[in-house]
Amino acid sequence: MVEKIFFQSSMPRSGSTIFQNLMGQNKDFYVTPTSGMLELVFGARANFSNSPEFKAQDQELMEKGFISFCKNGMESYFNAITDKKYVMDKSRGWGVYRPFLNAFYPNAKVICLVRDLRSVVSSYEKIYRKNPLKHDAIRDDSTGRGTIVHKRVDEWMHPTNTIGRAVERILEIIRLGEDSNILFIKYEDLCLNPDYEMKKVYEYLEIPFFQHDFDNIKQITVEDDEVYGLTSDLHKIRPSLQLNQPDYKQILGIDVSNWLYENYKWYFDKFNYKKNS
Repeated sequence: MVEKIFFQSSMPRSGSTIFQNLMGQNKDFYVTPTSGMLELVFGARANFSNSPEFKAQDQELMEKGFISFCKNGMESYFNAITDKKYVMDKSRGWGVYRPFLNAFYPNAKVICLVRDLRSVVSSYEKIYRKNPLKHDAIRDDSTGRGTIVHKRVDEWMHPTNTIGRAVERILEIIRLGEDSNILFIKYEDLCLNPDYEMKKVYEYLEIPFFQHDFDNIKQITVEDDEVYGLTSDLHKIRPSLQLNQPDYKQILGIDVSNWLYENYKWYFDKFNYKKNS
């Protein structure tokens, strides 16, 4: 039976998949790929908020029932698919919606991996260039959208797109004061000093430490990225933690790299990324 559910809500291209599979080395953990659990409780919240059947009844009583529904529903879901003690559920929304999560799952533990924003964007640009035979929706030659690097960066950083939405959520987390309740792990630190960073993880989760093998990480999570219209190998991991030399200046150009630094300086300051790193 599942004893505790933990949550991972990381920046894109920041090691979230390899982190899940690293945690999966611990025999006590069931780890998810990108999960739909948040969508399930969100759907329930929408109906609870808007259905006249709930509005017509005693609100205090209905809230008590809804809180129990979400908590027990989430636990029952995982108890049906695993017999392990712990679950690490991965969804990019858990961090910014921690107040909602905490309302029915008190003292919710959320881990967020971050990475130098320039490297995140550079990774997206490299994916874009990787398969020129397939159309990428980021580019529309008829309107001139996404036709050059800096235009694609504008698109990716828009709040309706993946990177921009993730960055905006972190800013909201900070403004809500929730950053003190979330464990932020820099991807670079995880690669360079994994044992130290993983000890921080277990201390934060308040469970016994497990010694991981950072040179033999087997992939146990499976995601069909083509469902999202993405390349099929987007969530395939390497068997070991490796930090490549930053190449964002070569991929994005110095001007675009500096633009990201200046326009999102709060992010670089928060996570101690230097302009010339």
